[in-house]
Amino acid sequence: MSDDDDRMRRWRLVLGGGDADGTEEQLSPADAGMDQALAALYGGGSSDASGSGEGGGRGGDLGASAPRVARWLGDIRRYFPSTVVQVMQSDAIERLGLQRLLLEPEMLDAVEPDVHLVGTLLALGRVMPEASRRTARAVVRKVVEDLQQRVTQRTRAAVTGALNRAVRISRPQHRDIDWDRTIRLNLKHYQPHLRTVVPERLVGYGRRSNAVHREVLLCVDQSGSMATSVVYAGIFASVLASLRSLRTSLVVFDTAVVDLTEKLADPVDVLFGTQLGGGTDINRALAYCQSLITTPRDTILVLISDLYEGGSAEQMLRRVASLVGGGVQVIVLLSLNDDGAPDYDREHAAALANLGVPAFACTPDAFPEIMAAAIERRDVRGLIERLAAERA
Repeated sequence: MSDDDDRMRRWRLVLGGGDADGTEEQLSPADAGMDQALAALYGGGSSDASGSGEGGGRGGDLGASAPRVARWLGDIRRYFPSTVVQVMQSDAIERLGLQRLLLEPEMLDAVEPDVHLVGTLLALGRVMPEASRRTARAVVRKVVEDLQQRVTQRTRAAVTGALNRAVRISRPQHRDIDWDRTIRLNLKHYQPHLRTVVPERLVGYGRRSNAVHREVLLCVDQSGSMATSVVYAGIFASVLASLRSLRTSLVVFDTAVVDLTEKLADPVDVLFGTQLGGGTDINRALAYCQSLITTPRDTILVLISDLYEGGSAEQMLRRVASLVGGGVQVIVLLSLNDDGAPDYDREHAAALANLGVPAFACTPDAFPEIMAAAIERRDVRGLIERLAAERA
C-alpha cells in the first residue's frame, strides 16, 4: 500500500462517514470491523448505553446489552493495542453510561483489566449481584497480582534496607557493637597518651528479631476522585504489613472511618472493604489514627488525600500540628498513582507545608523510596524535590 493510499485509509477511518465522507475509500473487512468498533463508541448516534439518543454521523452504539458490550470489548482488543483498549474502555464508561452494564458478568469476562477499571468495580461493589461480584473479584485479583509483581520486590528491598540502617543502636550491649563502624566514627577521639580511641558514640548492629521498629499508618481518602490511589494504597499496605519490623495499619475514610488492618493479608479483601464515593472528613480520620499510635517518635503517618475537607479544616490542621508536635512523622500524598498532576486543595497543602508537613503527588515507583527515607528519618522534603527534578 502506498503512503497516499494509507493516508486516505486513515482519513476514512477518522471521518467514519461512509460514501458521504468524500474519500471514496473502500475499507477491507478488518478495517470495516475497526470502523464499527470506533463508531459504537465515538459515533454521533447514542449518547448513552441504551441507544436511545439521536444524532448524525456514525450511527453505531453499544446498546443496552452486556453481551453486545462484551463483543465490542473483544473487537477493540483484536484491533487495538492494550494501551488504546484501556483508553477506549474508560471513554465508553464515561460517554455511554456503561456503569450499569458493569453489573453483568458477561461484560466483566471480556474486559481488559487495569487499575482504573478496578476503581470502577470497587465503586459499584455494594450494588453488584453475587454472580457479578465473583467475576469482579477475579478481575480485581488479576490486576492486584500484576501490580504486586511490579511493586513488592522494590518495596521490600527499600524498606528492609532502611530498617536495617535505622535500627543500628547508639547504646548497644557489648555483643551488639559494630566495632569497625564504631572505630571509624570515633577516630577523631583518639587519645595519644592512652594510645586508644575513646568512643563518644557506639554503633550497634541492627539485631535480627521480630521486634517492631516502626509503626506505619496509612490513612486513605476513599472519595470517588481517589479511586486509583486507593488501589495502590491497598497493595502497598499489604506489602508493608508482611514485614515483621513494621506494625502497619490501614484506615480508609470518607465521612466515616473504617479500619481494614485485619484484612491486610489479602489485598483483594482490602480493596473490597473500601467504599468509593461519599464526602470527606479528614479530621475524623486523623483522630482515629491518633488513637492507634503507641510510640509517636517511631510512627510514620501517611495521609493519602486531595485535602478537600468536608469537615472542619481548622480542626484538621490543629490535629496535624498536634501529631507533629508529639513526634509523629506526617507525610501527605495528594495522590498515589501514575495519572499525572492531581487536583487538590492548594490552600490546605500550603497550610500543611507551614507546619513542616510535605504534601505532594507520588507515583507508585517513588513510594518505596519515600518510605525508606521516612524510616531513616532522612529529609523527605529534599527527596521529593530531587525526584521532581528528575521527572522534569
